[in-house]
Amino acid sequence: MKNTPEYALLSVSDKTGIVEFAKGLNELGVKILSTGGTAKALKHAGVPVTEVSDFTGFPEIFDGRVKTLNPKIHGGILNIRDNETHRKIAAEYGIENIDIVAVNLYPFETVAAKKESTLEDIIENIDIGGPAMIRSAAKNHNYVTVIVSPNDYGKVLQEMKLAGFPSLETRQVLAAKAFSHTALYDSVISNFLGRKFGLRFREEFTVGGRLVQTMRYGENPHQDSAFYREPLMAETGVCYAEQLHGKELSFNNIVDINSACELVKEFDNPAVVIIKHNNPCGVAEGETLEKAYENALACDPVSAYGGIVGVNREVDIKVAGHLSKIFLEAVAAPSFTDEALELLAKKPSIRLMVMKQFEGRSKEYDVKKVTGGYLLQDRDLHKFDNFDGLPVPTKRKPTPEELKAMEFAWKVAKHVKSNAIVYVKGTASIGIGAGQMSRIDSTKIAAMKAEDAFGKDAVKGAVMASDAFFPFRDNIDAAAAFGITAIVSPGGSVRDAEVIDAADEHGIAMVFTGVRHFRH
Repeated sequence: MKNTPEYALLSVSDKTGIVEFAKGLNELGVKILSTGGTAKALKHAGVPVTEVSDFTGFPEIFDGRVKTLNPKIHGGILNIRDNETHRKIAAEYGIENIDIVAVNLYPFETVAAKKESTLEDIIENIDIGGPAMIRSAAKNHNYVTVIVSPNDYGKVLQEMKLAGFPSLETRQVLAAKAFSHTALYDSVISNFLGRKFGLRFREEFTVGGRLVQTMRYGENPHQDSAFYREPLMAETGVCYAEQLHGKELSFNNIVDINSACELVKEFDNPAVVIIKHNNPCGVAEGETLEKAYENALACDPVSAYGGIVGVNREVDIKVAGHLSKIFLEAVAAPSFTDEALELLAKKPSIRLMVMKQFEGRSKEYDVKKVTGGYLLQDRDLHKFDNFDGLPVPTKRKPTPEELKAMEFAWKVAKHVKSNAIVYVKGTASIGIGAGQMSRIDSTKIAAMKAEDAFGKDAVKGAVMASDAFFPFRDNIDAAAAFGITAIVSPGGSVRDAEVIDAADEHGIAMVFTGVRHFRH
């Protein structure tokens, strides 16, 4: 290899730092090739530039769709410099070495995210020549430096000033980054068009994300971790939240904030969700957010310590006053008043998250990682507008008050780890049994939690929600003994008749939804 590169090809959509980089290359004696808007920007800055069409002797055609797809470009990038046959071919066809390729791609993601963009606009922003040059340069990184991020311009110039060429180690790192860049680009296009054209569970599935932050550690201190955001999937949630105050988010914070946001989206009235270890330990709706918080906290004040609070209304000074009384890891809300923010910020560690508000829900998959692969499923976004008309298999029909409470309990049970049992009075949880291997254990734990929080006979007059059917009547007998008056569950057990008979014996009203909400 020569002491310095011959040509650098610069063609970027994101022009951050490109003029400074080109000037630095020019000062080192590198000749600049460029295209379109990049060439115009460099010429305007006084940097000597050769247009690609002049370099190849072939004009840009088809409205710029074909300009760099030329043997003089790809031959200059891909030839193996110390291969005698390659050198002879390069000399025969007048192919000169292109040793630096700085390219970033058409803004497909930006254009696709705009509501006013037509499909034609979006398709035109699928880059062809750019990924081809990036991949060519990355493949031939033993001889070529490829740069896809403006953040790397400075390092490349610095190493060139010291040694003529960037080091092999740097070229290897940049090549790996380049393949990640094109892989994400193609993943975004693939997933966008897959959704646009209605392709479900296609033969090949890609997962792509852009780094939000590296974490201090994962679920446990011995596990490294990082947080990525999937492009073109904007929905109210932790991925698009703005942190106003507090320590850096941890892995477990992010998981819990996500759970809080998903549950609080179920409610239209002022609502508060308190999450602990990825399960709700208190949920309530109220006429005011303050009242909802009081009722949510009352469900399990012990577990709420060190928890995550999610709300669907602005946090004012009254609510902030309550929140400041216990240790909380984070509070996620649409907004905070200045007074509330000032009060809560007196606690140095509490994370205060503003949840950017988007309309609708993203049409994305729920993806679960297993060793060596992925499981994909539709997100569990099922909702009933109301419970009117659902089957009531018992002799006693629920009262309007019980029906309203069951609707609330059903929304909560959907977000509790299976086996899930939720006890509710009005529009507030009073006891939650989560994540047990047997449903009867969850039934008992929910009652224990209620009695711990509210005293003996706390469950009397409450309703009960179960995320799945009852395998035996023992759950109904236990619920009756605790004082449950109405139960909502999917139904569908081979022992439904036995379960219904038990409810009738105890005078319990029962509603079957026909929908299961397992949450593993």
